[in-house]
Amino acid sequence: MTMDAQSSQVNLPPSLEASRVTALPPAAYYIADFISEEEEEAILHKVETAPKARWRQLTHRRLQTWPSDLVKDTLLDARPLPDWLEQPDGAAYFPVVCTVSLGSSLCLNLYKSREDGALDPEPVWRILQEPRSLLITTADLYTEYLHGIEPISADVDISEQTIANWNLLRSPSLYRDGLNQRQTRTSLTYRDVLKVSKLGNKLGPMFRRP
Repeated sequence: MTMDAQSSQVNLPPSLEASRVTALPPAAYYIADFISEEEEEAILHKVETAPKARWRQLTHRRLQTWPSDLVKDTLLDARPLPDWLEQPDGAAYFPVVCTVSLGSSLCLNLYKSREDGALDPEPVWRILQEPRSLLITTADLYTEYLHGIEPISADVDISEQTIANWNLLRSPSLYRDGLNQRQTRTSLTYRDVLKVSKLGNKLGPMFRRP
């Protein structure tokens, strides 16, 4: 994957076409077996054993930000990612997001604003993200739609008619009863930040590049 810094255009490899979610507008790609079970276990161990200072508690989830947080759409520091994250939504980023799901499946909801600007509370599409899968969103799907995950214990009404990436799932037979009982899920979300702040160098050793 390459990105043009001048136009913010994302150039994805042609080989991804086989993984395109054709039920969605441009453009989403889903790879069910992006990593192995062994790799999944190793990454989960690294996430769970990260220093407590790396965690930020949100309403329904905890968050780690690598290499640093954003301040006014600018990355505070550009220190390298840790070795275990070295894998090939908004104005601060190039218009592409890559998400690796670990541990459990869940549905990602996609929403569209109405003509009056209000957000339609009903999702227009749902994407089922399985453990060890990779989801890439870009182009109109990145810029024109909002995404969200409902705070529920189980996803219901799961079928070929309601899940946009059904034909790309690794194990659709697991959901033949239309139900996905959620367990603890961890996601790795990769974004490429457009700007890096020089402020990090002025905040002392904690924020300095090595």
